[in-house]
Amino acid sequence: MRAPRPVERPERALLVGVRLPARYGGSSDDSLAELEQLARRAGADIAGTLEQIRDRPDPATLIGRGKAEEVHREAEARGADLVIFDHDLTPTQLRNLTGEQRVIDRTQLILDIFARRARSREGQLQVELAQLNYLLPRLTGKGVELSRLGGGIGTRGPGETQLETDRRRIRRRLQRIRRELEAVRRRRAQQRQARQGMALATAALVGYTSAGKSTLFNALTGAEVEVSGKLFATLDPTVRALALPSGRRALLSDTVGFIRNLPPGLVAAFRATLEEVEEAAIILHVSDVSNPQHPEQDQEVVKVLAELGVEQRPRLMVYNKIDLLAEDERRRLENSARAVFVSALAGLGLEDLRQGIDALLPADRSVRLWLRFSAADGRQRALVHQQGRVLNEEFRDGSVWMEAEVPAPLARELEEFAVRRN
Repeated sequence: MRAPRPVERPERALLVGVRLPARYGGSSDDSLAELEQLARRAGADIAGTLEQIRDRPDPATLIGRGKAEEVHREAEARGADLVIFDHDLTPTQLRNLTGEQRVIDRTQLILDIFARRARSREGQLQVELAQLNYLLPRLTGKGVELSRLGGGIGTRGPGETQLETDRRRIRRRLQRIRRELEAVRRRRAQQRQARQGMALATAALVGYTSAGKSTLFNALTGAEVEVSGKLFATLDPTVRALALPSGRRALLSDTVGFIRNLPPGLVAAFRATLEEVEEAAIILHVSDVSNPQHPEQDQEVVKVLAELGVEQRPRLMVYNKIDLLAEDERRRLENSARAVFVSALAGLGLEDLRQGIDALLPADRSVRLWLRFSAADGRQRALVHQQGRVLNEEFRDGSVWMEAEVPAPLARELEEFAVRRN
């Protein structure tokens, strides 16, 4: 009988926040609470939290040598084998802070979660690209620790052995990944071109992580995308058709959630995924209105949209989880302009959202046609039903005769089936 596999003990982590002036991007109560969620998402057992207030970051250790020693003493006293900083650490700071306990920063923690969550080949490539770009300048003095794949939180994904050899290997691997991701972009461009040929406008769901985008996506389209209250439940984009009140059909895409201080390298690495947002006709910004920090979270989303160059794209605010609000608070918020209030989980406000999408999407120029199809023209008939509005359909003389209004691009595709009206 095979012996049971030993249960892996979760790493105990001490969290360190540094309150700095805004220009340095310091911690806050909200970001530290979010760091705790991230650490738990990565499988850590939280040993405690330390904070320090500084006027400026220390170039050598971020927090000063005295405080660094205190952090390691506190970690030892609490049985923590990992220290996680709620701030990006430079290669020098990371090297100086590492002692008896391993030290990682917020970016490394996020990358670790992405490495756990990536399922598709595209997602795995994008995560690895971000990890390698992060690791390359931080190799000095880290070879022994990072030579073990899966050696703990912050080390999953690519590893390295000897310093100079691995620098060359990483650079070669980066080139290979970029080539593969470029191939992904080309395939996505072809898919989008095919969708454009179908004359279907696109809408992209964006929002802070855990805002409920995937639940809303499923509620609107009938899809079965994985839904989870955990951070970064969605990494790979999904596109489905959406029926609108006017009878039109559109395409809706679900995308990766954003987060405050999202590493720039991660935004760049996920460019292939985020191209779904760049190409969308309209953007649906989903916000968890029940979260007291949702205004700050919404601003973080707007920052990423600005990085992508789509901040001026037509955008509809979708305030989700209204079922968690008190009635008076809901009434006060519902006076907002260009906003829709929904509960994706409870199914509230979905028809209002469909109408809002319908009104915001660019109008299609429709063409009325009289069409004749043979029994072998099933694909073309299906396109008319999918994209157009069938006014009349009858079977006679072994053919299907149809009167329909269809988008202009589809009308051009169906010219050979058009007949004069009797």
